Amino acid sequence: MLKVKVTPQSGALLQSKIKSFAGAKKTYVGLTSLIVLSSMLLSACGTNSGAQPSSSPAANTASSSSGANTAKSTEPVEIEFWYGLGGKLGENMQALITKFNESQNEVIVKPVVQGDYSETSQKLQAAIATNSAPAAVLASNVDWAKKGYFLPLDELIAGDPQFNEEDVIQTFLEQGQVNGAQYFLPMYGTTQIMYYRKDAFEKHNIDPATITTWEALAEAAAKMTEKDGSTTTFYGWEPMWGSGNMIDAVLSKGGSILSEDGKTVTIDSEEWVSTWELFRKWIHDDGIMRIHFGGQGWEYWYKTIDDVMQGRAAGYTGSSGDQGDLDFTQIAAMEQPGWEGVGAGAPVAEAILAGIPAGVSAEQQQAAYKWLTFFMSAENTAFWSMNTGYIAVRQSALDTEEYKAYAEENPQSTVPLQQAAHASAPFMDPTGGKITDALTIAADKVQISNTPAAEALKEAKETAQRELDLILNK
Repeated sequence: MLKVKVTPQSGALLQSKIKSFAGAKKTYVGLTSLIVLSSMLLSACGTNSGAQPSSSPAANTASSSSGANTAKSTEPVEIEFWYGLGGKLGENMQALITKFNESQNEVIVKPVVQGDYSETSQKLQAAIATNSAPAAVLASNVDWAKKGYFLPLDELIAGDPQFNEEDVIQTFLEQGQVNGAQYFLPMYGTTQIMYYRKDAFEKHNIDPATITTWEALAEAAAKMTEKDGSTTTFYGWEPMWGSGNMIDAVLSKGGSILSEDGKTVTIDSEEWVSTWELFRKWIHDDGIMRIHFGGQGWEYWYKTIDDVMQGRAAGYTGSSGDQGDLDFTQIAAMEQPGWEGVGAGAPVAEAILAGIPAGVSAEQQQAAYKWLTFFMSAENTAFWSMNTGYIAVRQSALDTEEYKAYAEENPQSTVPLQQAAHASAPFMDPTGGKITDALTIAADKVQISNTPAAEALKEAKETAQRELDLILNK
């Protein structure tokens, strides 16, 4: 999750992303709507979609996967790897696929690119139902794993003396476990951080070190917002579309999604209503913040980035993985703030996971495992981190001289790591994504439709509680 500094031409950035996604749409993947790791998300980033495949996978699972005594073919095994990444992320993924293919002659990885994480999950659902799933996919789904649609990887790991579980960041590794079994491997970690224009803060004499609370950020955003009559020409801040940023802010205020006993949905609590109502106010009433929404794939995401890069906004809240698309001669990074009287922020830090669908042959299982563990090796996870801004999944990657030198020259690369040290774990949705879906709908009502937070969250709570009760009463 280090990154190689990139200075994109802002005007061309969005256009190239959209073209990339339009072409990729023909073959793509798309997470996880939150594939959420059963989470949110997700979400860009693992997810827990509620949709279920309509048929069971072919009977070719873990018992045949260890492969220690499996005879190797003289021809390389070709496997498809599905993922929903575009822009610099897509380029870096292709670079590692090429590196892998050229490093050995036993496996050939054929990339299949989708528009985003959610599209990947949707297409994977159809592929599993028709026994045509790829051998590896950048996606995870706890509910599907429980139903046997993904391969448990424990035998493969046990037969691999080079895996070294101790070296993998444990919180990321644990996010890939289901009922004590390892179904998914962490490819990289992510958390939402803050990016801001240095010149905008300097122009208004705002010290970034003072932005330790959301209240302080709103005050700074109000100072930096510029209008020409009734038209806003420069926004003080741009949260990212979706529930993610607002959920992070709620968790930082001490809110929760479920009660401690897991029986009650708590998304209509004071922490939720007050936080989401402030976001609604900042966007619609005060006009100091705005969001881009809709479009194809990650289009809304890159429009947000483009606003900051082209000087139409002072900053935005985005993924640690955005660093490969930003010019850090203009931009700097900081952690998400907390709240007055509460303490430091506690946004979610999650692993983006990959798995092996259960219906593929034993030969392809072995090939897929070889590719996934190559990607998460110390050298390659460090490469991914340095070139994308995502968090490396192996501790040994952070100890390399290359990473240390890079971090010293690129201080923004350390911000995700610092934030992850006090981050919240991703929400594991017991309903298979129904609670997460309810929050997504509520977020759209608040961010787009200007619906009062209390109203939107009350409706979401009723829907989510109904779905949770169905699970609990089975």
